[in-house]
Amino acid sequence: MSPVPALTDNYIWLLHSGQEGRQALAVDPGEAGPLEQALDDQGLSLETILVTHHHGDHVGGLARLRARWPGLRVVGPAGEAIEGLTERVQGGDRVHALGQAWRVLDVPGHTAGHVAYVLDAPSDGSAPVLFCGDTLFAAGCGRLFEGTPAQMQASLAQLAALPPTTRVCCTHEYTLDNLRFARCVEPDSDALRQRQAECDALRRQGRPTLPSTMALEQATNPFLRWAEPGVIQAATQRAPQPALGSDPVAVFTALRAWKNVFR
Repeated sequence: MSPVPALTDNYIWLLHSGQEGRQALAVDPGEAGPLEQALDDQGLSLETILVTHHHGDHVGGLARLRARWPGLRVVGPAGEAIEGLTERVQGGDRVHALGQAWRVLDVPGHTAGHVAYVLDAPSDGSAPVLFCGDTLFAAGCGRLFEGTPAQMQASLAQLAALPPTTRVCCTHEYTLDNLRFARCVEPDSDALRQRQAECDALRRQGRPTLPSTMALEQATNPFLRWAEPGVIQAATQRAPQPALGSDPVAVFTALRAWKNVFR
């Protein structure tokens, strides 16, 4: 499993069926060229695409990829208008690809019909994998373009309930910017300080900061830490109302509004 850089800061996730098999699966191909190059370099043939939501930087490569591989299987959310899908899925469905079963979750908030894909038990015995599109980022979360704060908080809570070892494969290299914000929320966090140093080193080497793990997100992502007293206090200080209490949606709403204007 590897992230293929595309556009300005996107990643297209690429998996294949092992040393003997040459079939590949890609997630959210916002651009065809980099993915085609990666496939050609490894001698792979694209079999399946998983799409999380309709934004152009996640589906922009579909037409060209379908033209090259006419029988290409393209799976995406049933609740969104995406040209080129061959299968439409929703929460509770399973997608069988590369000999494995991917579980579909409904995670609205960033867009109304956003879905995520979870591989609970990879065939090679490795940790579970989550492809979460723009719902959950490393140390952050997506903007709310079509959904409500309550929807997004519920979606994030659903993802946060996955096993701590789950590998978190989001689709943007936003980590350092998100960590700057997270450290404003929890300035005394040693976990955040360590993560920022590690991610700074990776980016200086030209390496991706992804995948993350759910355990790391639980420890350092303010948008999953709405129950932490320090996060509640920081959110309350930025909220327009005098007191948020400990309501997760209210805390999340204040954090997301703060991040929207954070520079």
